[in-house]
Amino acid sequence: MDWLQKYVDNGTISTDQLEEARDVAANAGISVEEALVKLGYIDAGELGESQAAQFGVAFVDLKDIQIPSNVIELVTESMARENIVIPIRIDGENVVIAISDPNKYDVVDKLRFVLNREIKMVMAPVEQIQEAINRHYGQTETESVDSMLAEFTETAIDFTDIDVTAASEVSDEDDSAPVIRLCNLIISEAVNMRASDIHVEPFEDRIRIRYRIDGALIERDSPPRRLLGAIVSRFKIMASMDIAEKRRPQDGRIKTRISGKDFDLRVSILPSNHGQAIVMRILDRDNIKIGIRNLGFSEENYRTFQNIIRRPNGIFLVTGPTGSGKTTTLYSALGELNRPDRKIITCEDPVEYYLPGINQVEVRHKIGLDFAKIIKAMLRQAPNVILVGEIRDTETADMAIQASLTGHLVFSTLHTNDAPGSITRLIDMGVQPFLVASSIMAVMAQRLVRVVCANCVEPYEPDQSELQHFEITPDEVASATFRRGRGCNKCSHTGYRGRKAVFELMVMNPTIREMAFRSEPTQNIRRQARLFGMKTIVEDAKDKALEGITTLAEVYRLSKGGH
Repeated sequence: MDWLQKYVDNGTISTDQLEEARDVAANAGISVEEALVKLGYIDAGELGESQAAQFGVAFVDLKDIQIPSNVIELVTESMARENIVIPIRIDGENVVIAISDPNKYDVVDKLRFVLNREIKMVMAPVEQIQEAINRHYGQTETESVDSMLAEFTETAIDFTDIDVTAASEVSDEDDSAPVIRLCNLIISEAVNMRASDIHVEPFEDRIRIRYRIDGALIERDSPPRRLLGAIVSRFKIMASMDIAEKRRPQDGRIKTRISGKDFDLRVSILPSNHGQAIVMRILDRDNIKIGIRNLGFSEENYRTFQNIIRRPNGIFLVTGPTGSGKTTTLYSALGELNRPDRKIITCEDPVEYYLPGINQVEVRHKIGLDFAKIIKAMLRQAPNVILVGEIRDTETADMAIQASLTGHLVFSTLHTNDAPGSITRLIDMGVQPFLVASSIMAVMAQRLVRVVCANCVEPYEPDQSELQHFEITPDEVASATFRRGRGCNKCSHTGYRGRKAVFELMVMNPTIREMAFRSEPTQNIRRQARLFGMKTIVEDAKDKALEGITTLAEVYRLSKGGH
């Protein structure tokens, strides 16, 4: 540690500060160098460079380095975290390893033995190495699901005998029980990977864990089959479910805090022939604070949407399959309208996100509190705006229409594939055509397309066959900006990160109202809406591909029924 004396000699630190750092290091069980950085007396980068020069090794800045996956795979995540090292490149027969302390010869010897290669050391600050491990191995906890599963696979303990009667709050419990740690890590890993839901599926010889990220399911390492009972019991306790009930489906909710943010998980358990399957939908409250401007509207659709939601009465329907972003769109509209001079009431099954300043009511079928009864009671509360979670039957549809005809603005959702189809769906439900024609003011169908990863984006020229398939003209090609993602660690090498909505917005006009009154088929209504300027979902997605927001491959997937 004599080399630290030079900082005293050149006036960077005083003798007292060096002595203080030595005392702190002795008490905290850390090195004097780390203590100097923690106390703020010396910059970590400057100290690292000086220390590297002292040991005759290179000093590297890991902040902007992207390490290839074939290099990362050389060292397991558990070994990297345990020893605070990370491989950064292959140099001929040598593996270049970043390490924070060149004195750790035992770590270098261990890596040399495990990799069966010569190790070349470079130095980097400990914080940068840990951040690089989190970035490249995709986990910000002190251990990963993969490393825990490896631990479980190697041990002979039967974890089904573990006592899993800990408290249901993830953040407040004793993390020492292996299954509790595993379940917590599954949730935190899914959140950190931006998953929308977690699937735990039992099979004859294994348990499959999958996360849905940007609409696509990604499989993780499988826990041993013997852990199924303990995992299911743990998640049941967290969701306040009946542990003893194994024959019937159950629903519950988990509230947890991860990385300083609150998350709600909607938990569903379904008995299957190989055991109880679990699906947990992750509800991030930040998702609904997206704002109408950022949903993905074109300029024309944005202006039309703004005009619709500011009308005093009528029904506005949003349609699409499960997971197409209908709730986010409607909540964004409510957020725009949520002012002290407006009373807003929602009727939902269940209430997914809690909105400040809005009266939210949850459907409770057990006591007969369904959509129709809640809407009837709502009208006595003198609201300006009503949100009906979903129109599922004639009674709910009739009540929503009556609400709109008596001077209320009504938002709701319907499960149809396109916007014109919702008119015929309501009539097929048994709603009188004249009521549909007079109450509906607009219908919007939507889907989600994946967005090109901003970290690894690159321009590209589409194949001629792609251009012909989507009937893209030479003029459109000349003004287009085609982009795609190469694939990097931030997007899990998919080339996509995040999603945006694409829309089909049909505004009612006298001609379409007349067609609804006559109960004309969907294709006729669609044709008429197109004549009045309605863009289809595929056309809206194609426009986003021409702008470089998404790719033509995503547009093709959408046109073939993906969502």
